[in-house]
Amino acid sequence: MAKLYKNEVDFSYSLGVFPTIELIKYKKQYIQRVVIKSDCSHSEGVLEILELCRKNQIPFEYNDRFIEKLSLKENCHAIGVFNKFSSPIEKNTNHLVLVNPSDMGNLGTIIRTMIGFRFFNLAIIKPGCDIFSPKAIRSAMGASFIINFEYFDSFEEYQTKFANSIYTFMLDGKNELDQVSFQSPFSLVFGNEGFGLESKFQSFGTSVVIDHNKQIDSLNLSISVALALYKSSHSS
Repeated sequence: MAKLYKNEVDFSYSLGVFPTIELIKYKKQYIQRVVIKSDCSHSEGVLEILELCRKNQIPFEYNDRFIEKLSLKENCHAIGVFNKFSSPIEKNTNHLVLVNPSDMGNLGTIIRTMIGFRFFNLAIIKPGCDIFSPKAIRSAMGASFIINFEYFDSFEEYQTKFANSIYTFMLDGKNELDQVSFQSPFSLVFGNEGFGLESKFQSFGTSVVIDHNKQIDSLNLSISVALALYKSSHSS
């Protein structure tokens, strides 16, 4: 029986062919089963899923009602049902830190961008949106199953555990991004989509501003993160 996702449950869904393929490739040990739309069994992506399921002895079934109830879009041909898992972030590596992120679509896009620039460790400061939300997983297109991630009750708790160089991205940052030299291991710190970082973050390390035309008040969070990931990955 299909149950709509809720934060408090201990399982989630990968909605779509590509996220489900990535789930099987990287986190197959957590899969309960794979559900496939019956009229799509000959599509290239579904054929790959079936081959992977057989190879890895993963249960699969055809269930159109299940797909229809859970899919966020009409073109969802496969869904992976998996147990939630932990994957703590690593020490002595570069991190991305998101303070109170609230948009699941943004979170998924950011996670996918991280992989593109070889960042594999994400810290989320609570309160923050649920990385296991099917919307976030779909937006990440399977990248959620590749990264390490960890939630913290406060930024201070994160700092207690990791001794990385801190770079806080703020509209009133003291250093322009193209002038900053990043010292590894480092942490790129971004605030909430609507409010950014509090003024206290000026004192946590090197504050950075991404200069832009003042006809807009700020850049979208996922765009800002992408610029920072690109610049830091080419200067560290």
